Amino acid sequence: MPESHARPRRAAVVFNPTKVDESAIRRAVADEPGTDGWAPTLWIETTAEDPGSGQTERALAEGASLVIAAGGDGTVRAVAEALAETNVPLAILPAGTGNLLARNLGLTIDDLVESVRTAFTGSDHPIDVVRIDIRRPDASISHHAFVVMAGLGLDAKMLSKTDEKLKARVGWLAYVQAIIRALRDEHQLRLRFSLDERKQQAVRAHTLIIGNCGTLTGNIALLPDAEVDDGLFDLVMMRPQDILGWLQIVGKVFWENGVLRRTPGGRLFITKDVHALRYLRGKKLSVRLSKPEEIELDGDTLGYATAIKAWIVPGALTVRMPDE
Repeated sequence: MPESHARPRRAAVVFNPTKVDESAIRRAVADEPGTDGWAPTLWIETTAEDPGSGQTERALAEGASLVIAAGGDGTVRAVAEALAETNVPLAILPAGTGNLLARNLGLTIDDLVESVRTAFTGSDHPIDVVRIDIRRPDASISHHAFVVMAGLGLDAKMLSKTDEKLKARVGWLAYVQAIIRALRDEHQLRLRFSLDERKQQAVRAHTLIIGNCGTLTGNIALLPDAEVDDGLFDLVMMRPQDILGWLQIVGKVFWENGVLRRTPGGRLFITKDVHALRYLRGKKLSVRLSKPEEIELDGDTLGYATAIKAWIVPGALTVRMPDE
């Protein structure tokens, strides 16, 4: 039989130099036995102008059969956006404050050696991606994707008000200050939405969140029914009218979702949906806003939107997971 001349597999590491220790990752990759037989790894830095999409496209053009995202949620989202529907797997080396996709997938958060081992020796699993078109105040439309959550209203304002220097020093505690500042803003979203092309509805809400998966930092189950591979996204609208409404939200999210749902006996005490918190599920969403509002995708603010269209793409992204 003729000898095979198939090219060796090649990995590319797309890394955020402000979030990771490049030399530590290079050592971990060099020491990983699972890289035997692989071509030399391609290393590409992200920039402030391009957090990872362009770098991933370059990696694909250079023949990468695995792309490793090393950085925070913004890096992971940008790499995933470029990898969606390519069948090239994404591996994650978490290095941010939230690491939300890694947490929702149950990946190792703080063990670089284990994360690198998973990248080169793990198994591939498909997850959903949400595509989103954002209409801007100048009527232009930008095209994006996300894998965790998108938010309008209080959620996006909180992120835009977060002090990045404080975040680098104290991590997720920096969000507490930002939440307090955002809560002082009494403005509500006024929007019209249509879910799965059903009749349009008009609502007012402090926050609208579209979730591909539902757990936040601190193991907070904001969207308790969300699954990253169920072919659906989950919506939550927060619409408190007063302090009682905020208490309902806190009780539902932190106590019922965070505590009662995690035990068989506790589920018996879960209440019906409260007025201040409305949950929906679907595959396609159109939203038109009464005025430009800030929007965030996977924890990064992406400017202002006057309307959005979002739809689920089932199984569009292949993720490298640890072998059982």
